[in-house]
Amino acid sequence: MAELEEVAADILTGRTRRHLVDVAVSQNLLSQKSVLVHQKALKPFMTLKDEAEKQGFDLCICSGFRSFERQMLIWNEKLLGVRPVMDELGGPINLTELDPWQQIQAVLRWSALPGTSRHHWGSDFDVYDANAMPEGYQIQLTVSECEGEGIFAPMHEWLNSVLIKGQQQSKGFYRPYAIDRGGVSPEPWHISYGPIANSFAQQLTGDIIRQQLLDNLELVSLDTVLKYLDEIIRRFVRVSGEDNL
Repeated sequence: MAELEEVAADILTGRTRRHLVDVAVSQNLLSQKSVLVHQKALKPFMTLKDEAEKQGFDLCICSGFRSFERQMLIWNEKLLGVRPVMDELGGPINLTELDPWQQIQAVLRWSALPGTSRHHWGSDFDVYDANAMPEGYQIQLTVSECEGEGIFAPMHEWLNSVLIKGQQQSKGFYRPYAIDRGGVSPEPWHISYGPIANSFAQQLTGDIIRQQLLDNLELVSLDTVLKYLDEIIRRFVRVSGEDNL
């Protein structure tokens, strides 16, 4: 097994942007909004985008890099009731009816603990087909958009056929949340560039996560998070095939 290239903790936890490039600016893409991705993931993504274009799809990223601060804002607002927390059917959950650990688990089904989001790395993207969108359409990032009669289903059906063919055909991308393992809910819109993500996942240790949390005491429900951190990492951070967390 090849030795991993060491990655700094601030890159692993979303505290810097020095490893990133802007897709839209670097490629002069009018259809793509400004999105930051890892510099080594740009070329593979553009190759995958070119393949999608041959099939009539405009593969675009609606969410690439997300900073620690942005992830913490989402986390805090959900636990404080400012943003809704949804159940498996897309309905709102009343967090006041749950104890603190149940609240955290409800949030973790859809939103990563700050410092552990794969979006921190710039290797992971939420994607959609811009060609399929009527004017004024608001992307929902739901399973119903990606399957059956969903607006983005044709693109994801093609993407499925590409991803199952392995590294060469998929350009290194895969879906880390393709199935429900009892942690993060399935996210068919979420793709990951394996050569970066797998390396980063192995280097994001529990000690690094814990230190980032202790350095950010404004995180809502921090005491409960620290109490259950090992279980959070096991259920909601680790992905099958990515060990050593």
